[in-house]
Amino acid sequence: MSASRLFRGAQAPIIAAIVAFFVASFALLVAGDNPINAFREMWQTIDSTESVVIIINKAVPFYVAGVAVAIGFKMNLFNIGVDGQYRLAALFAAACGAAVTLPAPIHVLFILLVAVSVGAAYAAIPGVLKVTRNVNEVISTIMLNYIATGISAFLILESTFFRNRNVELVAETKPLPKSARLPPMNNLIELFGFNFSPGVVLHGFLPYAIILGIGYHYMLNRSRFGFELRWSGLNPAAAQSSGVNPKAMVVKTMMLSGAVAGLIGMSNLMADPQFGKFGDQFPKTLGFTGLALALLGRNHPVGIAAAALVWATIERATQRLSLLGIPQEVGLILQGSFLLAAVIAFEAVDRRNQVAAAKEASHRMAVSEALDTEVRA
Repeated sequence: MSASRLFRGAQAPIIAAIVAFFVASFALLVAGDNPINAFREMWQTIDSTESVVIIINKAVPFYVAGVAVAIGFKMNLFNIGVDGQYRLAALFAAACGAAVTLPAPIHVLFILLVAVSVGAAYAAIPGVLKVTRNVNEVISTIMLNYIATGISAFLILESTFFRNRNVELVAETKPLPKSARLPPMNNLIELFGFNFSPGVVLHGFLPYAIILGIGYHYMLNRSRFGFELRWSGLNPAAAQSSGVNPKAMVVKTMMLSGAVAGLIGMSNLMADPQFGKFGDQFPKTLGFTGLALALLGRNHPVGIAAAALVWATIERATQRLSLLGIPQEVGLILQGSFLLAAVIAFEAVDRRNQVAAAKEASHRMAVSEALDTEVRA
């Protein structure tokens, strides 16, 4: 990648970051707080190995959520139901994983397959509704989020299969056995000379997220299916004339997006020592975070990864602001203004680059025509 192309790609995020900091600073000033003190405290909070590990752990499910949403975006499908899909998948994966006894690698694979299958099956519903009844996927997926919340609450409260009856006051599944847990990456990282403080754990789902990103890239840009997916989203009529069934692609894309959504909660479920089960404390709204990250990352795996790290960094950095009497909501202001500014900046930069490219092409054509005229003369 050339330096000029890299600079053009970095312009919009840099502009968005500057705007976000100015907006957050203005909000702090209006609230009577010193922005310099706030940002200094935020930097000190993330300036440690422990914070870096926590940020990476937070970013992993964010990243998976972003990829799940991006798959739909690539075909102009808005899978707003990622949130419901991952929570249902996590519930079924936790309950089924705790109900069986298998060797460690097979047990892990079994849970992942359950999560992927449940997420894909639930995402197939809005896909089928769209191609058979022309139901807008935004409406259907939003409604299915509420249905997923009700189903999850009912199953974990009433079902003897899903609820852990040994715990009376908390509605949760049985904890996963050791064979279903992913080991931390601490020992592997320490081989390279990095030492972790006691209690600092780098979750073992990170390699799976990296593999997912690589697979997403090659599926989208190096496979026939990815080409058909993108072509069906850009021009369904042209895709159909070339032998692609756009309706089938809608269902397949929604199911693929749902399958990836099923993996969002696996980092917490299988790798986080604090969980290992699904219950009231299981992370929520990760799917909606994925919507923001897919937009910020421009549906590119590297861009989504960078956006996930920025999002997780902001969340971590603002945790200790309350010690200074500064509301932690400044983090939400940073995230929201960064997202809004990034969307506007990306559009403005894209339009400027398109105008510049058109002018350059016009100039080259004029030069070419002048040379042809000279040669003929």
